[in-house]
Amino acid sequence: MAEVKFEKVKKSFKDVMVIRELDLTIEDGEFFTFVGPSGCGKSTILNMVAGLEPLTGGRIYFDNILVNELSPKDRDVAMVFQTYALYPHMTVYENIAFPLKMKKLDAKIVDREVKRIVGILGLEEFQQRKPKELSGGQRQRVALGRAIIRKPKVFLMDEPLSNLDARLRIEMRAELKRIHQDLKITTIYVTHDQGEAMSLSDKIAVLLQGEIQQSGKPLDVYLKPANIFVGGFIGSPPMNFLTCSLQNLRPVEVNCNGLIFSPIMEDMPKKGVIMGIRPEDVSISVEPSGDSVEVSVSLVEPAGSFNWVDAQWGRVKIKGTAKVNEDLKAGSRAFMKFSVEKVTVFDAVSGKRL
Repeated sequence: MAEVKFEKVKKSFKDVMVIRELDLTIEDGEFFTFVGPSGCGKSTILNMVAGLEPLTGGRIYFDNILVNELSPKDRDVAMVFQTYALYPHMTVYENIAFPLKMKKLDAKIVDREVKRIVGILGLEEFQQRKPKELSGGQRQRVALGRAIIRKPKVFLMDEPLSNLDARLRIEMRAELKRIHQDLKITTIYVTHDQGEAMSLSDKIAVLLQGEIQQSGKPLDVYLKPANIFVGGFIGSPPMNFLTCSLQNLRPVEVNCNGLIFSPIMEDMPKKGVIMGIRPEDVSISVEPSGDSVEVSVSLVEPAGSFNWVDAQWGRVKIKGTAKVNEDLKAGSRAFMKFSVEKVTVFDAVSGKRL
């Protein structure tokens, strides 16, 4: 296990800057996830940590030891890709044992370690099967086992669950979390799936065009997004954004589509403001209440224990939730309300949270 530290790390391919001055510390034993849209530089960071890509500038340390010039094999990292990369002619047992056999360890030690790993991963009954005889989830567990058995300092995972179906992804998330809790290996994970990032990680970093937009505990990032991009990227469905104008400065009052309210802000806006409210904090009902506003329903999406509802609030589109027993249909009149305490206010010019 190791602390991984990035100091002013840069990476460019010819004239294209992919990573711009990355300064970050991943603590020993932490499960840290880089999350962001395709092409934001997530996999490039992983490849630099592994030694598969040279740095354009800056330094990477493992436990205060500079690793810039170390070859991949000397960095003591294990990598798991979205493709399982198993040896098709080898059994599950042989695939997992392979890294230890390459080290020429005693056969008894190899056997003991393989049995320990297949026990952790629940693969005991599959040891003599070939990869083609396994399901996608089982193959991914074998790939994890082959990486775990090395007892690396750092575990690198590049979208390892993206090839699995929805149910298997959820099962493997729980598996990964359990394995990390048991082994406490420093893990750097890369995904574009913010749900994965939120459920697995001790900390996350949201990337856009090679720059960290926000880093911290998943719940902190979710509740207090640093800017409009983070607010829209983290959370499913994404946050509602509504352009508002300043009504008063002292006290601060905001006019949002005719609704006047006083949001909690740490800084004053440069000009206008954008109100962010998460769909789960917007309640839509057929019956009005004292503080509700009228909307027109445009779409109802059943989600099991509740419904997602798309509504038109004047010229503004907004998404919220409704109870399953609410008789809401497209085109019908409804009433919406939300708590001002749940509103996040962003500067309309910079996009930063106020």
